[in-house]
Amino acid sequence: MAKVVIIKPKNTDPPPEEGLPPWMATFADMVTLLLCFFVLLLSFANNDLAKFKELLGSLKDAFGVKMERKEEDNLALVPSDLKRKEVKMDSNDKRLLGLVLRIKALLDQEDATRKSSGVKADQDGVLVNTDSASLFEPGSATLKPDAHKVLDAVISIMKDHNYNLVVRGHTDNSETRSKKFPTNWELSSARAASALRYIVEKGGIAPKRLKAVGYADTQPLVRNDTPENRRKNRRLEFFYHKPARDSW
Repeated sequence: MAKVVIIKPKNTDPPPEEGLPPWMATFADMVTLLLCFFVLLLSFANNDLAKFKELLGSLKDAFGVKMERKEEDNLALVPSDLKRKEVKMDSNDKRLLGLVLRIKALLDQEDATRKSSGVKADQDGVLVNTDSASLFEPGSATLKPDAHKVLDAVISIMKDHNYNLVVRGHTDNSETRSKKFPTNWELSSARAASALRYIVEKGGIAPKRLKAVGYADTQPLVRNDTPENRRKNRRLEFFYHKPARDSW
């Protein structure tokens, strides 16, 4: 009996390709492109937020005024909030801005600029910091002959704006002692009172709008460790505030 041999035809199909199928590679490319797209959108959004924060401080840089704000307000800053604040400026904000501009204009004058070391503004009022050496001799509460240049500017502001004033006296921790002023408490209080008396007598400002207080060396701006720092701490502050606020 003859044997039947079945010969299978040779497989001519191409070998299967190794690796991922083509559709999966295309899908991966698309997902990568989408990821890059959203990363770019996120980076643009962060840049815009930084620009808006920078815009918020542009007024400070333009006028040399430090605007004090709460930290949580800056964290919650969004473009819509900035637009709303610009449009809805109330009457108190306008008065405060007018007061800041008026003080800045006076301080830009040559004599007043040398005697002032800064202006700070917040929602309650404006604080002007003046070097005591420009107003008083060391260890003295008697006004110098040219102290009127600073105090006349204070009087002018009080006449033009309906704000009350608190005069704050500060010393360093090594002011010259004397029999008249045995401690810095007496000296700082006497200096504040001397400036206030000039404002009342020369400016005709109502005494009920004015207050004087001495802080001695209890509120230094910087550490009393160098002569330059002590000079900064010897200062007289003029705080203009809303009439309704009893601020010291």
